[in-house]
Amino acid sequence: MEAKRLLSGKEKKIKRKEVLEKKKAIDEIIKKASSVKDHLVSFPPFCHYERNGISVCLESGLGDQLASPVKKYIQNLLKVNMEGLYGPEWQMEEKVKRREMVSPEAHYIFVRQFTNTTSNENFSTKSEETTYPGQTGDRNRLVGFVHYRFIVEEDIPVVYVYELQLETCAQRKGLGKFLMQLIELIARKNHMGAVMLTVQKANVLAMNFYATKLRYIISNISPSRVDPLIGAEKSYEILCKTFDSEAKAKLEEKQQDGG
Repeated sequence: MEAKRLLSGKEKKIKRKEVLEKKKAIDEIIKKASSVKDHLVSFPPFCHYERNGISVCLESGLGDQLASPVKKYIQNLLKVNMEGLYGPEWQMEEKVKRREMVSPEAHYIFVRQFTNTTSNENFSTKSEETTYPGQTGDRNRLVGFVHYRFIVEEDIPVVYVYELQLETCAQRKGLGKFLMQLIELIARKNHMGAVMLTVQKANVLAMNFYATKLRYIISNISPSRVDPLIGAEKSYEILCKTFDSEAKAKLEEKQQDGG
């Protein structure tokens, strides 16, 4: 009996060590991916998009290096695209998004209307060319952005897409799908187990886009999967696309428990 207790204690110690080593390895993966300033460098073919009547170039940025006009652009486009979907919750949500926008963990892909002259400068230094939603006449202007981060969900390293926002002139051109494919490539290259994002239930077009065109599913950590009663009170769903069996087991499969 004593030997059995000793064995049990030894097994627990080994288990704790394994858990700590795994956590350390995941933290290192996140740290390494987050330290890369420009993930576009690894994917030259994705730096330009010219289809369906639109021609743009993509540029990287970091949340704690955004110039003031760029911050203003992000705030304005979020307000234009999201205020109606959030309704009375927008005033509070806008404050949250402003804090998230400038976080050191925030990585950006900016979408700029393509011109004949391109530059490898980091986007955050080129603020003088920035215009805002509704302005016209400048062919070298922003038309959207993606805000993403490398984080851990359920012990799985993931890319979490905080925002994918495009102006009306850049929508329905295949650009959103193109940007999400790029995000998935970035995730895979940096050894992430999944891409995740939050979508407002009221945003029916976005829900259909992610679920039908990109084959994302509602994650088991989404409120509606954790507890349908709580989920019914929430205005959002958490979606995911996993890349390996462990991520699938932890982020997808539990949703089938309820039938």
